[in-house]
Amino acid sequence: MTHDECKNLDELISTLVKYHPDADVALVEKAYHFAERAHAGQMRKSGEPYFVHPLTVAGILAKLMLDPPTIAAGLLHDTVEDCEGVTLEVITQEFGQEVAVLVDGVTKLKRLDFSSRVEQQAESIRKMILAMSRDIRVVLIKLADRTHNMRTLKAQSPESQRRIAQETLDIYAPLAHRLGVYKIKQELEDLCLRYLDPDGYQNLIAKVGMKRAEREQNIQAVMQTLGEKIREMDIRFEIDGRPKHFYSIYRKMVLQHKPFEQIYDLIALRVLVDSVQDCYAVLGIVHTLWKQIPNRFKDYISMPKPNMYQSLHTTVVGENGMPFEVQIRTHEMHRIAEYGIAAHWRYKEGKQAADGLDNKLYWLRQILDWQNDMRDSEEFIKSLKVDLFSDEIFVFTPKGEIVDLPKGATPIDFAYRIHSEVGNKCVGAKVNGRIVTLDTQLETGDFVEIITQQNSKGPSRDWLKIVKTSQAKAKIRNFYKKELKEENIASGKQMLEYEAKRQSANLSALMKAEYAEPILRKFSFADLDDLYAAVGCGGITATHVVTRLREEQRSHEKPLVPLTPRVPEAVPARGGKSSAKDDMGIRVAGLPGCQVHFAKCCTPLPGDEIIGYITRGRGVTIHSRECVNVNTSHDPARWIEAEWSESTNSSYNGSIQILAADRSNLLADLMSYLSAQKVTVCALNARVNSNQTCTIELTLQVANKQELDWIIKQIAKRQDTIEIFRV
Repeated sequence: MTHDECKNLDELISTLVKYHPDADVALVEKAYHFAERAHAGQMRKSGEPYFVHPLTVAGILAKLMLDPPTIAAGLLHDTVEDCEGVTLEVITQEFGQEVAVLVDGVTKLKRLDFSSRVEQQAESIRKMILAMSRDIRVVLIKLADRTHNMRTLKAQSPESQRRIAQETLDIYAPLAHRLGVYKIKQELEDLCLRYLDPDGYQNLIAKVGMKRAEREQNIQAVMQTLGEKIREMDIRFEIDGRPKHFYSIYRKMVLQHKPFEQIYDLIALRVLVDSVQDCYAVLGIVHTLWKQIPNRFKDYISMPKPNMYQSLHTTVVGENGMPFEVQIRTHEMHRIAEYGIAAHWRYKEGKQAADGLDNKLYWLRQILDWQNDMRDSEEFIKSLKVDLFSDEIFVFTPKGEIVDLPKGATPIDFAYRIHSEVGNKCVGAKVNGRIVTLDTQLETGDFVEIITQQNSKGPSRDWLKIVKTSQAKAKIRNFYKKELKEENIASGKQMLEYEAKRQSANLSALMKAEYAEPILRKFSFADLDDLYAAVGCGGITATHVVTRLREEQRSHEKPLVPLTPRVPEAVPARGGKSSAKDDMGIRVAGLPGCQVHFAKCCTPLPGDEIIGYITRGRGVTIHSRECVNVNTSHDPARWIEAEWSESTNSSYNGSIQILAADRSNLLADLMSYLSAQKVTVCALNARVNSNQTCTIELTLQVANKQELDWIIKQIAKRQDTIEIFRV
């Protein structure tokens, strides 16, 4: 058990009253007993009672010194999601609106509402960030929740371990960093490394342990030398040496392509003093004792990080040639460095008051600014990773004000950070007094001046390829969405028609009110023009829209008699002709015994509405009535009514396309899964995409449309599956 885990209610209350003597203990006690009853009988995959999880989450929050409503919400955070009969209304009635809002913020959206895992993940994270903007405690609960889940990840399957660890490294560790909660950030990163590169992790532990005694001896000597000099200056101080956490060493090895033996600064000295003046005095002592490594001094006191972190960092070389880092900060700065945003909460008469947090959480408002315009799930997750995970640079306005930007940012990013109108009217830029191109990458310390022109026509679409920040991309898209709405509507409609044709569908048939309404409602579009415009300006992909429309269309179709999936015995060749009038399971009006072929463009199955096309010398070709070729035929007189026989023992080929998260053995696992489901695969084609996904096209042997739909639903449940649809 780790130091921040509580075994029972007494330990939790004891931790709380140490830093909050007047806390509402009754609220926490009530939440404890409520959650204990709600989770009674539930077990985790690790084999321990489920209630251990919310109790540990509450313990982590108590160690972060958070208030009783937050700790109560930590105890209750899974009740709405996992416990029968517990709703948000019940939580509100029992514990009040404040606790209910916190619980709702960390409650995931149900998978049933989404077509893919990526969409579910994106929308749940979007919901969390929106709730976090209203109350930052939401994400602190989520971080505590994820920390305990990572500690117990061993109980999950290897596939789930990798997926959860990657999501944690991509989203939650960077969130902890941006909030300054380094205790959680470092633990999450080390736990992720254990599952994402187990061999590298174990190898690193072994190598770090091998020379630990030698390093500790050296650092003790350094601490003694530095301590004596500080005492001579009559400065009160605390000093300790700590090893850098494993992931920071691992990342340095990967990014700098260095073996472990060439990573020298494995230890950091930390000096805590009483005042800012003392910080700089100690820095002077360090630089007189040891030689400073160039470009390794960082002053985060005069230029704090956006997450409020303040400290002096310098790397020097000891007498034995061993580089080591020294961090110097006040006790208050250290408290903020450990607990981040949590250290800024103050409580007075039961009400929360954040000390100037509005300015310090500007980055959060940025995320909210662009996420409202980001409709596509994959684009949202990709942009969120960029905004959270990028290294930061600090540049200056002509008036000397500090602006923080992600590494690689350009003058255009800077312009849009100042104001959207400055960005829209930008025609040039000066960096350190010299005119530069707009794709110039800015560096820390640059003074940036934007040249604007009132009669500018607005941003160039090419800027979308240059800018680094999602904020700038969103504002450029927003400009084109408003200024060029008619053009976007036409472009979006054209893109949807092309995508519908690619999926062998008819856009006009898909755009019925009952199919389109759920999508308009989901994305808060006023009408179809808004949907077309969003596709045209890149806010949502045409593939996503057409896939969702087809799902709505299928859900409105008349249900067929359920059939048990089976492996048919005979498979007629596609495009082959029938030997008797019903061999293919088709009846053509007025043409008994005619040759029948199935169209390759739409591959109809029993259950699809069909129609025949009379060919010259090859009988009748059978199409789905939704096929795009039905409405674009140059000779409508050749179409003839056709229908499926009431009963047939024939089998047919149905094609599907899967977008899945790429990994080793993906195809082998999928084939084994289909074999276990007694599904016969007739053809397979796969390609790996650039974004760590894989596109798989399968031709399957099925009895009818309903059997293919059943197979699609089974594959959609797999954790690897991002998106699946019938071709």
